[in-house]
Amino acid sequence: MGLREVKRERTRRLIADKAFELFNDNGFGRTTVEQIAAAAEVGPSTLYRYFPTKETLVLEFVEDCLGDAVSWFREQPELELTAGLQAVIERVLEQLETNPGRVRAVFDLAAQTASVSAHLNELIWRFRTDLADELVLRLPTNNRADNRAEFTSALAAGIAMNIIETVVRVWVDTPDTTDAKSLARQAMSLLRSGGIPLPAATYRVSDNSRYDS
Repeated sequence: MGLREVKRERTRRLIADKAFELFNDNGFGRTTVEQIAAAAEVGPSTLYRYFPTKETLVLEFVEDCLGDAVSWFREQPELELTAGLQAVIERVLEQLETNPGRVRAVFDLAAQTASVSAHLNELIWRFRTDLADELVLRLPTNNRADNRAEFTSALAAGIAMNIIETVVRVWVDTPDTTDAKSLARQAMSLLRSGGIPLPAATYRVSDNSRYDS
C-alpha cells in the first residue's frame, strides 16, 4: 500500500471513529454529518467521498470484516470446501473480536434504527451472495447441472452467515465467557455429525403437503 492509500485509510478510519463517538454520545438520529466532519477535521464533501450515508459509517467496520474474509477465500484456490468455510467463519470472527465495542454498538444501533437495520441486512445478504458465487466455482463440474451448484452454494453460504450471526450474538451478550472461534468450531462439528436437530416432519415445496422425514 502506497503512502497515498495509507493516508486515505487513516482518514477513513478517523471519520468512522469520530462518528461512533458522536453516535454514542448524542444518538444516531441527532448526530449530523456536519458534526462528524468537524470532529474528524474534514469537510462534509470529503466525508461523503468516503461514506455516502450515515448508515455506511455505522457499518464500515462490519463491512470490512466480511469483505476481507471473502477476498481472502478467493486467494485460497486449493482450500478444501469444508475447511474453507470454517476458515472464512473464523476469519470474520477474528476480525470482529478486535473491536468488540464497535460490534456491540452496531447491534445496538441496528436494534434502535430501522435504516441501520436495513443496511445491515443488505450487507449480510451481499456477503452471502459473494461467498456463494465463489463456492460455485469450487464445486465439481458434475454438480453444476440443473442449478444444483447454485443451490448447494447458496445453502452453504447461508449456513456460514447464520453461524457467524449466532456466534456473534452469543459473544456480544457474554463476551467474558465466550470464545467466538471455539463456538464456531462447535457449530461446524454439530453440522458434520448431524447434531443440530431438525423437525421430524416438514413440508414439500411444490404443494405444501406434509411428509415425514
